[in-house]
Amino acid sequence: MRHKTPRLTLLGAGPGDPDLITRKGWKALQMADVVLYDALVRPDLIAEIPTCVRKIYVGKRSGSHCATQTEINQLIVESAHQYGHVVRLKGGDPFVFGRGMEEIEFARAHGIQQIEVIPGISSAIAGPAAAGIPVTSRGLSNSFWVLTATTVDGAFAADMEKAAQSDATVVLLMGVRKIQAIAELFGQFRGAETPIAIIQNATLDNQHTTIAQLGNIATRLHEVDVNAPGIVVIGEVVRVGECCASVSVLNHNLSH
Repeated sequence: MRHKTPRLTLLGAGPGDPDLITRKGWKALQMADVVLYDALVRPDLIAEIPTCVRKIYVGKRSGSHCATQTEINQLIVESAHQYGHVVRLKGGDPFVFGRGMEEIEFARAHGIQQIEVIPGISSAIAGPAAAGIPVTSRGLSNSFWVLTATTVDGAFAADMEKAAQSDATVVLLMGVRKIQAIAELFGQFRGAETPIAIIQNATLDNQHTTIAQLGNIATRLHEVDVNAPGIVVIGEVVRVGECCASVSVLNHNLSH
């Protein structure tokens, strides 16, 4: 086999719907020698990669890792040196809680100099949008926070209380399992009637949105799969989502 220059493309697949990958990202998949992909990447998208391309599943979900981050880093380097162009395909955007920079630094330290980042549409914005919830809206919110709900040790992120004290829209990723504790914290500063939304399977046919208030979210958790990933939105903009729910469903149906 002719030697190829080792090369890495870090690519965001978008929030879920395979059609939401960027045009540049889709082209990169067609030109890859190896694709390493995560659990959140849809099978429909993987099926569009040419059959000659090696596809390696390195799925990572909370509590269930097919490969450790160290193993993924090593696999990127080994595949690039052996085959050439490696596309590291991640859900959402690779730089939004995706550990993308760690993979780049490891690749550079092991002789891979040709590295490109192709951004993806982040679920932090696209998820709420798919549910008809704008992260900003004139008169309601002119800024937004995006936080991971918990740190590696399981504690709340350091900025969580600061976000709760602000008037901004707050988007929490990886927070469904701690939703009651989150609601209690935000309720201390924003009041029990503040609206909250939990969006699961955003942009997909089985998208489901639960809208409640901080004070009564516990009574609605039977509607939520607490073991599945989801996007939590807290703030007055959620009221817009209640009004636009029918529009969101209509637009989603038209796109399929």
